[in-house]
Order: sequence, then structure tokens, then C-alpha cells
Amino acid sequence: MSTPKAVYSLEDLEALAQSPLDPPVKLAVIGHPVAHSRSPDMHNAALRAAGIDSQYIRVDLTEDQLPQALQTFAALGFTGVNVTIPHKGAVIPLLDQVDPLAARIGSVNTIVFDHEQGTKAGFNSDAPGFRQAIRDEFAVDVQDLRVLLLGAGGGAGRAAAIQCANDHCDRLVLVNRTLEKAQALVKELQPDFGPRRLAGPLARLEAIPWDPDLLTRALDHIDLIVNCTNIGMKAADSALLTASQLQPHHLVYDMIYAPPRTRLIEAAEAAGARAANGLSMLICQGAISFEYWFNRRPSIDAMKRGLRGGE
Repeated sequence: MSTPKAVYSLEDLEALAQSPLDPPVKLAVIGHPVAHSRSPDMHNAALRAAGIDSQYIRVDLTEDQLPQALQTFAALGFTGVNVTIPHKGAVIPLLDQVDPLAARIGSVNTIVFDHEQGTKAGFNSDAPGFRQAIRDEFAVDVQDLRVLLLGAGGGAGRAAAIQCANDHCDRLVLVNRTLEKAQALVKELQPDFGPRRLAGPLARLEAIPWDPDLLTRALDHIDLIVNCTNIGMKAADSALLTASQLQPHHLVYDMIYAPPRTRLIEAAEAAGARAANGLSMLICQGAISFEYWFNRRPSIDAMKRGLRGGE
């Protein structure tokens, strides 16, 4: 097996036509930056476990390079690519087809190349990956929960909010530093929340300011708390919530997976609550992408081993 570079550029990608790797590169993750992505670790392990003669690389692209890059992927016979920040919205106008869920979220993270039809189709595996991760971690479905999302103004928070709305969860509370963004999303999602399923005066869908006192009161009526922000990735980051705000019945899901134990997870455990990091979501969304590409389930055990650095 040829050893790929840690990160490829558009020029490197074009050079693969003259100097292909063995096994051939047929999958990639694109972003800017993209060196941090763990996707090659899990997908290359899954490809080997499935006996698929392909490998997966990282490609760093600026937005103005996207049109040429997609043409190059197609010319090289790529099966597909994953898309990460900041290109999940920018790729949409460049695609021939966009799945309705991805179109609603305004975010594509999986592209499938159909070489017979000469088309590029876009999908979003983040939202269903989030739903599956919650089920895997806590043995409960989003539809049965009262959910509070921290950082619901866009990106991962928007994907999670739309998945919660599609599943008609019991209650959804959106919290964002810019309240207007959360309020706009509430207005957009309102049609998904029909007749009240809860006893009492609480709204099934609402946005609240990011205020400690308001958050503490809201948490009395919440089952699942999800951190959709990047707060917690750095050791110096302040705590999103304290142990005194959290309660033993809470389920706390932090989409951050590096570091594996954030201050939010530590606070949850100190309060006696169950908590999990975002590694399961990374695996779940990756498995869904794999299914889009190959119409078969990957080995989840192999993906986990790949992320651990072993086979």
C-alpha cells in the first residue's frame, strides 16, 4: 500500500492522474483547514475490512478551488468525498442533485459521484448521525426527549435542530449567543411542532438567551443537553454549564471529541448525569456516508479501531 501525504492540495490531486497510489485514491475529505480530520483513520480501516480496493485522503481547498476540484475528482473516478468546514454550504450550487434533508439544512457533507450519469449528488449525514449517536450512547430516541441545544445558530447546531424537528421531539429549546439566529430557526421549525404533547404551560419550541439564570431554569424541563459549539476544545475555554446547573437525570452530549473529556463532560459527571463525547457522532455520520458510497454498511468495529490507531 502506498503511503499517502498527510494533506493534499489541488495540484497534488491533479498529479494523482499521472502517479496513482496503490490502492487507488477514490475518496477524500475536503475542507480548509483539513489536517485535523480523523475521517481517513476510520474510513481507510473500514475500506480494508470491507475488501474495497480504495483509499481515502485529506484535500485542503479554498472556496474558489471547489469547482475545479469537483471536476478533478470526477475525472479521477472518485466514488465520493466528505465535505467539512467551511465548504458544506458552498458546494451546494456546484451539485446536480441535493437530498431534501441536506437542502433543508443548507449543508452537504457527503458527495456521491455517479459516473454512468455524469452527476454529483449531495447528502447530509450529520443530522441522522447525531440521531444515531444519541440512540447508541443513551439507548433512547430523540423523539422521546426534551432537548436543549447550546449553539443553535448554524452548522452542527442547525443540523441537530432540524433532525430533532423532523423526529418531532417532545420539546426543543435553542440557545445561542446571538439570540436572533435562534429565534429565526424557531420560526422556521414551528410547522414541525403541532399540537402539544406535554402537560403544562411550556412551549414545545422556543429560543432563549445565553444567560446563566435562564439556562438554569430551563434545565429543569430538559432531558438531553447538546453542546453544538466548539467551546471546550481548548483547555482555557470556560465551562458551558456547571455541575450545580446540571441534574442526575440529564443526558449530556458534547459534539467535541478532542479532547475526549471536556469541562462540560466533567461537570455532568460531577452532577451524577450521564455524558458522552462526539466520537460516536463522527463514527455514525461516517458510516452513513459509507452507505451512500457503497450501498452497504461498514464495519463499525473497524472504524473504531482505525480511530484508535490500530487494526
